[in-house]
Amino acid sequence: MTDSAGTFTLPQQMSAMDPRTQSSRASLPIDYNKRLMLVSGRANPQLAIDIAEKLEVDLGPVTLKTFSNGEVYCRYEDSIRGADVFIVQPTCGNPQTGVTANDSLMELLFMIDAAVGASAHRVIAVTPWFGYSRQDKKSSPREPISARMVARMLEAAGADRVLTMDLHAGQIQGFFQKPVDHMTALFMLTQYFSDLGLPDLVVVAPDAGRVKLNKKFASKIGAELAILDKERPAQQVAEIGYVIGDVKGKTAVIVDDMIDTAGTLKAAARTVKEEGAKRVYAAATHAIFSGNAFENLRESELEEIVVTDTIPVRADRPANVRVLPCAELLTDSIRRIFVDDSVSEVFGGENQLF
Repeated sequence: MTDSAGTFTLPQQMSAMDPRTQSSRASLPIDYNKRLMLVSGRANPQLAIDIAEKLEVDLGPVTLKTFSNGEVYCRYEDSIRGADVFIVQPTCGNPQTGVTANDSLMELLFMIDAAVGASAHRVIAVTPWFGYSRQDKKSSPREPISARMVARMLEAAGADRVLTMDLHAGQIQGFFQKPVDHMTALFMLTQYFSDLGLPDLVVVAPDAGRVKLNKKFASKIGAELAILDKERPAQQVAEIGYVIGDVKGKTAVIVDDMIDTAGTLKAAARTVKEEGAKRVYAAATHAIFSGNAFENLRESELEEIVVTDTIPVRADRPANVRVLPCAELLTDSIRRIFVDDSVSEVFGGENQLF
């Protein structure tokens, strides 16, 4: 209303400061039935199937194919309008489905873009293995920071958040402006070795960069800590010098975030054995197993190599490779993201390992 001086004032019943109306106007009730849809790319479809079973949902039908010229294609067969779409796609290769690591990355980007274009409410990229994560900084002049580029691509495609597991480096989370939920297989792996009941355990860090992870691993299973002196004269080439710490007469567990060609792991196991360790085990989250990895593992001094199924492991793997399922962990995280609950509570806030 306007007074005699021409000043406009809110009526008393309309005032935002009126305590009678303030509480009722603090929020707008919206009746919105949330809908979860889980879909899978071709990188690790079995993991998506396992997650779907635990969530008690059906995988959403998606047409995925590679054209004769190498281009990938995707199309959602059902409406996803208004749904929270979780896309399970580690950016790794899969010989069974015929995709390479780069195919998987492009497929994930197209699936995100298609979901955004189909009016999904939220799009969550479930990438337990984050490809290019080792290229997280410049090691030489004129190199790209590829992990940062992948993060930008996922955001440009329209991902609302990313769910991943055991990143190679903590700073990768800083490459995103969208939320990143970081899972860890640490507790799965430590529980496995605790259940084995191995005597005189010592956890061996493969290099200085893994010391913090290995220190936490050792504290969880009540073991001592040792460190390997490692240098990299070239990419995918490592030289093991000596062991810092006491491993003589003990059972050693070499812990890393990934195993690629297993050449470094083979050399590390040999060095630890030469230093007097009775038995040598290995544990890692991501089983990349490229090149002659299986040959190196068969010829190594390792009694057992324990990994998870973030990346599909071929059936012809060596007998000493043990694969632990991670679907339960990812299912719990997906459920919490969907209902806007705390994800860090899955690990008691101990999922920041860096």
